[in-house]
Amino acid sequence: MTPSLPASLPQTEAEWRAHLSAKGAEPLAYEVTRRAATERPFTGQFERHWQPGHYRCICCDAELFSSETKFDAGCGWPSFYQAAREGAVLDRVDRSLGMTRVESVCAQCGAHLGHVFEDGPQPTGLRYCMNSASLAFQANPDAPAV
Repeated sequence: MTPSLPASLPQTEAEWRAHLSAKGAEPLAYEVTRRAATERPFTGQFERHWQPGHYRCICCDAELFSSETKFDAGCGWPSFYQAAREGAVLDRVDRSLGMTRVESVCAQCGAHLGHVFEDGPQPTGLRYCMNSASLAFQANPDAPAV
């Protein structure tokens, strides 16, 4: 199920490109979030990022993940073992590229985030393998910089 876009969000390709550009998103953000592209492993800005805070959708600012659930999966993409809250991320079957995987999308705007796998740490056993280009980071205001 793909969520309906709120009227306040862009609707066309040109509007999305302008929206992401105005937010200072990296150029790959449109391809990742709206066309389900994948950034190359070990190249994303949040792959080795460990500052306390929250990871938000680059498209609509919905809170998706907390730094408290981030872990080093060694896969080349930022990985989390659970979403910030139940229902923040939707999962759907992805049969592209000749394989079956579970795609993760923003529940608020439908942006492609990455994929989720069942090889993560406890307590969930999940590994949300996300594209940095789909995320924005908001530091905890009282946390020291890392």
